[in-house]
Amino acid sequence: MRNTEMKLPGWAVELLCCPACGNFLDFDGENVRCQNEECASVFPVIGGVPVLLDSRKSVFSAEDFINRKDTYYSMGKNSLRKALFRITPKIGANIKGRGNYRKLVKLLIAGSKNPKVLVLGGAIKGEGIEELFSAPLIEFVETDISFGERTMAIVDTHCIPFKDNSFDCVVAQAVLEHVIDPYASVKEIHRVLKNDGLVYAETAFMQQVHGGAYDFTRFSRLGHRRLFAQFQEIESGAVCGTGMALAWAYQYFLMSLTSSTTLRHMARIFAGFTAFWLKYFDYLTINNPETLDGASGYYFMGRKSRRILEDRALIQSYGR
Repeated sequence: MRNTEMKLPGWAVELLCCPACGNFLDFDGENVRCQNEECASVFPVIGGVPVLLDSRKSVFSAEDFINRKDTYYSMGKNSLRKALFRITPKIGANIKGRGNYRKLVKLLIAGSKNPKVLVLGGAIKGEGIEELFSAPLIEFVETDISFGERTMAIVDTHCIPFKDNSFDCVVAQAVLEHVIDPYASVKEIHRVLKNDGLVYAETAFMQQVHGGAYDFTRFSRLGHRRLFAQFQEIESGAVCGTGMALAWAYQYFLMSLTSSTTLRHMARIFAGFTAFWLKYFDYLTINNPETLDGASGYYFMGRKSRRILEDRALIQSYGR
């Protein structure tokens, strides 16, 4: 398939398949079209970004993107509010992300001369992911369900439009709490990974709703491990700690005290200035046993496997 005026690299274009039927696609210079006559799906290309959605499986439609509808990032157009949020101290800290990505880079380089990585939810950079992006031998496809400065394709994780066994690694940082069916999404991740391919995910646990209508699920540590039951675990644990969880709870407590939108924004800013220090405790406690039952979020790094982790073995792993 031709790559004229698309942000996707040429090698990634060759790996595309129809999200509706799995068949070959072709780019006619304006739209991407399925070559299966029975399917005949047509996918628009907007600003070089193909919108590759199966409308039967996704809560989004091509029209959402043609009309530039807010699909996740919707802070609004209030420039003063944005400026205030930018200068407000952050109440969260990703303690393990940067180090985890360094380990992921080593594993990828050891397994392939030129690893191909699919990033889900990649419209903006996740914390620590610079360690992955800075590796010179790794090539990336960055996808999201929103337009962003890094979005190469609009992709719904429930029907990833790439062929089986396409990638050496899939990254889903702060994504799986925001999808309708995370188990279906992880099944798709498993499908597009090569044999022995790697997955890296970070997913929320003790966090309040932060994606508006697009925030659905939370996972305990064992729940997160069960989500990746089709993968051999390399490493897992808390990525954001209990100090961050406490700060988030405090912020949302303050915001709940009023029904005024303006006052809620003020409460959020006040919480940032008065509770930002709690996250620093996480640098001391992130590896403590009790953190695993109260963390703000977890990570999982694993390898595609043909074996499925049994629930009895999962339960027996608690506390180890």
